[in-house]
Amino acid sequence: MSEKRAGDQPTGGTEPVDGTESHDPDFPEAFLSFMRQGWRDTALPVGPRVEVPNHAKRRAALSAAFPGETLVIPTGEEKVRANDTEYRFRPGSDFAYLTGDHDPDGVLVLRPNGSGHDATLYTRPRSSRETDEFFRSRHGELWVGRRQTLAEKSTELGLPTADLTELDAALAELAPGRTRVLRGFDARVDSAVRPYDGPREEGQPARDRELAIAISEAKLIKDEWEIAQLQDAIDATVRGFEDVARVLPADRAVSERLLEGIFALRARHDGNDVGYGSIVGAGEHATILHWVHNHGVTRPGELLLMDMGVENRNLYTADVTRVLPVDGRFTPLQRQVYDIVYASQQAGIDLIRPGVQFKDVQLTCMRVLAEGLRDLGLLPVSVDEAMDEKSTVYRRWTLHGFGHMLGIDVHDCANARKETYRDGALGEGYVLTVEPGLYFQPEDELVPEELHGIGIRIEDDVLVTATGAVNLSAGLPRRADEVETWLAEQREAGPRLPG
Repeated sequence: MSEKRAGDQPTGGTEPVDGTESHDPDFPEAFLSFMRQGWRDTALPVGPRVEVPNHAKRRAALSAAFPGETLVIPTGEEKVRANDTEYRFRPGSDFAYLTGDHDPDGVLVLRPNGSGHDATLYTRPRSSRETDEFFRSRHGELWVGRRQTLAEKSTELGLPTADLTELDAALAELAPGRTRVLRGFDARVDSAVRPYDGPREEGQPARDRELAIAISEAKLIKDEWEIAQLQDAIDATVRGFEDVARVLPADRAVSERLLEGIFALRARHDGNDVGYGSIVGAGEHATILHWVHNHGVTRPGELLLMDMGVENRNLYTADVTRVLPVDGRFTPLQRQVYDIVYASQQAGIDLIRPGVQFKDVQLTCMRVLAEGLRDLGLLPVSVDEAMDEKSTVYRRWTLHGFGHMLGIDVHDCANARKETYRDGALGEGYVLTVEPGLYFQPEDELVPEELHGIGIRIEDDVLVTATGAVNLSAGLPRRADEVETWLAEQREAGPRLPG
């Protein structure tokens, strides 16, 4: 890996500087000399974050899982959106889970010390005033704002820090057979640490895969601080749904993108961003599971499905879906389908407690949906036959599973083994979504015309406690009559700005 720095090359007006662009002007030496002088040095008033002990505890647990081995966890680099513009940076979830750092390019290295591991965070420090980087480079302070010094970041995160320019030498010293890397986040790190010649799993060295698994499975159990972060994200999401309901007219069309934008305003104001691309599906768009184009319009008499979540400022995200009758009232057929989905979701939530198998929640939710499809006259076989694993014909209209783990990723713990997740039992401290749905495609000739284009999903975020389940997103109503009342109340309250 080679980290190019502005100080590595001449800084004259016509010389290239790392982080500059082809359209930047050439500066005369008189201007450059003038810019290099007369700057006051100031310190940032930083102190340890309240969550520092949580991150330290997570690193200690990871250390205990891999004694005597060096662990390398990068956050990733900024990604190009188009030409010389980049996406807003979002740190790697596992890196953020272990450090709390949100800056790009960072790499956490855990080195064995005989009794555990010493942690070092390699990071890009504050722009030096000894080079032109601070005013000419896109990494510089006058472009992106004041970066922390190494000491400031160390104080805030409770982690020893080192300049990112020292990482090359540190990685060169590592022995492949005693090093594990969280791969796929930083191409420079991946190439600098040669994979160990051994078994491979899912396209990467098994040793590195085991590191990814260990972090994912640690994330299954949320501590009190994480649960508070999720509740914060969910509460902001509730406010976002309220914002949308307050501008949703009952008697005329508005664009899906308007509603998407209203929610995005709340997400950026109250959190970091949306946790995933918002799904705003009006009418038949509700039958498309990941409808993110959002270029349709609402219509009175139809339904509006919104699957949206705020990612809070510590990167924990909500994931909530509600279906609203645009004109304020469900038709009898819409309500019948809605009530089937509600009953399925409630049956799943009622089953959740420590020790219950994940797949049993799935089967419980799906059986209720299959029974509802039978009552609608759609199942070509009996419910028992439909539920047989050799059949599952009911899935033509249910399409997806009942839910997934939730946390610092919207689909959290994605690298966990099947035996600890999909084929495992729920544990106290797990947070998962419960989101059954029914979807009747406009082109489906096996359903009556009046069902065409109806898509309904109800999704909530549920905490597994010692005695059962707590619906963290209960701030939004779920029953059909309560949804109608809530929508009327929001419309009566009228539009509002976040504040």
